Amino acid sequence: MFTIQHMKAAHAKVKSGADFPAYVKEIKQLGLIHYDFMVKDGRTVYHGVNGYEVSSAPIYPEQAISGKASSAALKQIIAEHQQGKSDFLAFCRLVAEAGVEKWVVNTEAMVCSYYDLSGNSMVAEPIPGNVC
Repeated sequence: MFTIQHMKAAHAKVKSGADFPAYVKEIKQLGLIHYDFMVKDGRTVYHGVNGYEVSSAPIYPEQAISGKASSAALKQIIAEHQQGKSDFLAFCRLVAEAGVEKWVVNTEAMVCSYYDLSGNSMVAEPIPGNVC
């Protein structure tokens, strides 16, 4: 089963949003079913088969999540990130301002879903399957 070190090594290869599909392919091959990325502090909870779960430490100081969720703003932020217009930390700050509490990457459904503080789905983005 995968470890935090496996996940970190795979994530280290991601330089922009354009690298994300290849990253998902790699972590899926490691046995990851889905992960939850917590925008508040950058902590990630990785889930595998049979209830296997490992969590990373926070990667940045806590930031506030806006209580005013905006799916329209989020869609624009995602589009620009996928074009390489923001780095990962800037993306995290921007989605927090748009009201994103967490995103969930599901490697089985090949979808990345963004949720607000109430647990409502704001955007569900298909992950290109041609790399998987």
